[in-house]
Amino acid sequence: MLTSSLSPSSTQLVIDVLDLVLTQKKPLDRAYSLQFSGMTLQPSEQGRITLVVGDILRRLNLYCYLSDVKSEEVARLGTRLLNTWHLFHQLPLPKMQYSLSIDEADLAKRIEIAKADLVLWDGCPEWLDTLGSKQLGDKWPQERAALYQAAKRFLRTNTLKTTPDELIKTLAKEQVTTLQVAGVETALEVTSDSALFRTKAFKLGLFEQQDAGSQLVAAALDAKPGMRVIDACAGAGGKTLSISAQMEGKGRLLAMDVEQWKLDNLKQRARRAGAHNVETRIIASSKTIKRLKLTADRVLLDVPCSGLGVLKRNPDTKWRDAAERLPVLVELQKHILQSYSRMVKVGGMLVYATCSILPEENRDQVDAFLAANVHFEFIEDETISPAETGFDGFYLAKLKRIAEV
Repeated sequence: MLTSSLSPSSTQLVIDVLDLVLTQKKPLDRAYSLQFSGMTLQPSEQGRITLVVGDILRRLNLYCYLSDVKSEEVARLGTRLLNTWHLFHQLPLPKMQYSLSIDEADLAKRIEIAKADLVLWDGCPEWLDTLGSKQLGDKWPQERAALYQAAKRFLRTNTLKTTPDELIKTLAKEQVTTLQVAGVETALEVTSDSALFRTKAFKLGLFEQQDAGSQLVAAALDAKPGMRVIDACAGAGGKTLSISAQMEGKGRLLAMDVEQWKLDNLKQRARRAGAHNVETRIIASSKTIKRLKLTADRVLLDVPCSGLGVLKRNPDTKWRDAAERLPVLVELQKHILQSYSRMVKVGGMLVYATCSILPEENRDQVDAFLAANVHFEFIEDETISPAETGFDGFYLAKLKRIAEV
């Protein structure tokens, strides 16, 4: 958390980013891009801005209640929201030319009332609390509380170029302090406030920023050198690059997605990482999948999902239409699992994964698939719990093809 108040200009940037997200419905990363583009902010100040925005969005309903400001009023009443935030965190009020005052006695009363309402205190919207309680039962309050915490920063060591021990030493020379993460061989936790992407180590491709839980999903594929592997929902390719390192750059690794711009970004990242066995392919139609029938030793299906396991990192998801989108996403997941599983050859393994902790998107999907596809057998599954690990939340299930049909 901050140890000093925001500058007036930074306070305005926070308000502008929040307005883009809450009023204009821009994704948070897009809002940052629009606000920071063309500016010459110091990395430290940009980091302070993103810290405050992230904390407010993780418990938006709490801060709105404490300040008596509705989310759609941020552009007009944002100074009151920011003043409340500063007082809540026992920081001096920022010096702004135009600033709405705060009744500190009223704020103290509101804080005591909020403490008695754990759902509000955890920054959880009603729809999400209802959904989480229904699907996770007694486990939900613990997960709910974990999901309003700030996300830790993790790196994945690129073992094509270095080792975790060597990377720790290399980063230390650039004033980046890291610790190895128990249970995740390639992961380092960043414990210093450092501009990672400006380091020489990053430019040399020695690491990627990737949550430790995400690294566990990629590791579950157990890809070996010389295999034919398909990452069928590759996106920008964080897991693809992890898989390439598992394969020691040997064999064929096909990264697929329906959006070309993501694959273009992946190509750039693969060049920096020295992941020379990565090939990208756009999924233009169902024929793209049919042509690869029974060809892959391993297939990773990191399917589109609600993202409710990664709310620490993407807190704006809480305040979007996730509840309305969930049934559509569940149907899409079912379709992808049924269709894309055809690429796994007999004896090969499929890993189905999401960044959700909801059974509806996870084990329920796997059980329904296995009931309809007796030529696959269940190996094991795992839910990576934010509450238990401190990582982002993920699910993975390993399935083996035992016959063609």
